[in-house]
Amino acid sequence: MITDSYTGTNRRRYSLSESLHIDAPLMIGLLLTAALGLVILYSAGNQNEAILFRQLTRLAVAFGIMVMIAQIPPQQLRFWTPWLFAIGIILLIAVLTFGEGKGATRWLDLGFVRFQPSEIIKITLPMVLAWYLADSPLPPKPSRVIVCLILIVVPTLLIARQPDLGTSLVIASSGIFVMLLSGIRWRFIFSAMFAGIAAAPLLWYFMHDYQRQRVLTFLNPEQDLLGSGWHIVQSKIAIGSGGVYGKGWLNGTQSHLEFLPERSTDFIFAVFGEEFGLMGILVLLTLYLFIIARSLYISAQAQNTFGRLVGGSIAITFFFNIFVNIGMVTGLLPVVGLPLPLISYGGTSMVTLMIAFGILMSLHTHRKLLSQ
Repeated sequence: MITDSYTGTNRRRYSLSESLHIDAPLMIGLLLTAALGLVILYSAGNQNEAILFRQLTRLAVAFGIMVMIAQIPPQQLRFWTPWLFAIGIILLIAVLTFGEGKGATRWLDLGFVRFQPSEIIKITLPMVLAWYLADSPLPPKPSRVIVCLILIVVPTLLIARQPDLGTSLVIASSGIFVMLLSGIRWRFIFSAMFAGIAAAPLLWYFMHDYQRQRVLTFLNPEQDLLGSGWHIVQSKIAIGSGGVYGKGWLNGTQSHLEFLPERSTDFIFAVFGEEFGLMGILVLLTLYLFIIARSLYISAQAQNTFGRLVGGSIAITFFFNIFVNIGMVTGLLPVVGLPLPLISYGGTSMVTLMIAFGILMSLHTHRKLLSQ
C-alpha cells in the first residue's frame, strides 16, 4: 500500500502481472511445461528445426490469445456464453455437411480460416452448463439435471458422428465434471453409471470398425503385433527401455529408428519416457500437478458459482486429458487420439487449452480487483 500525499488515502500498487491480469504462478507453470515440451519435440521430430519453429510460433500465438482472454471480465464471459455455445452447435451441424478431413469430417473451411468446430465446444459446453446452473440452488433439481444432460449429449453425438471418439469423450467428460462439481446427488451418478453399463452393447454396435479394433487391440495388443497392435507395443517398449534415468536426450532408439509412430503427437510421452526415464517423467508429472493444483485453487477462490464451476471443470478436464493420453500410451486405456497437453505437436488444441487458462486467469485477477 502507498499513501497519496494530497488526499491521505491509501492506494494499492499493482504489480505488472496484476495489471496484465496474469496469474504469475500459473503462468510460470505453463511456460516451464511448454519449454519442456519444446525440448522433447526437438528430439521426437528428428531434430527438425522447422517443426520446432512452427511449434514455437503456435505457442506464442496461443499464449498471446490467453493473455487477451484474461483481459475480459468474467461478467462479459458469462453474458456471451450461451451465444457462443449456440454458434458452436451450428458449426458442428455445418461440419457434418460441408466438413473435410483425412478419413473424417472434422474440419470446416471458411476460405480465410480452417478449424475444428469441436474445439469451440470444448470451452463453451462447461461454460454454458455453469451459466445454466449458476442462478439456481445447488445441488440442481432433477429437471435441471435433465436439461444439462441434453446439453451434453447433443454436441457429444454430433462430434462422435464425424467421427471423433477422443474429442467427444473429452467434451462429454467436461460436462459431467461440471455436474459433479455442482453437487449432483449420488443417486443420479449411480443411475448414470448403470445406464452406461447397460448401453455398452448398443454403443459397440454403433462404433466404426476401426474403433472396435482399437478396443480389441487394447484388450490384447499382441494379437496383431505388426498391425493394429504395433503402436502400443512399441510405445511400451520405448517407455520400459528408458529405465530410471533414461537413455539421454536425443538418444532414444525407438523414436529415432522410427519404430514408434506418431512420436511427435499422440505418442510423444513414449519418447519422453525413453530418453528421460522415470526421473524425467516425475518432473513432468510434478509440473502438471502444480498447474492442476493452482487451477483448483483459483476456481475455489472464484467469487460466484459460475466461476467456481467453470474453473473447476477446466482444472479437472486438463487432468483428464493428461490421464487419457498417458493411459493409452502405456496400454492402460484404448488409443483414442488425444494429444499430451503442452507437449504434443499441434496448434488447434494448444489454442483451445490456452483460452481455457485465460478464462481461469480472468476469474482470478478480476476477483482481486473487485475485492479491493
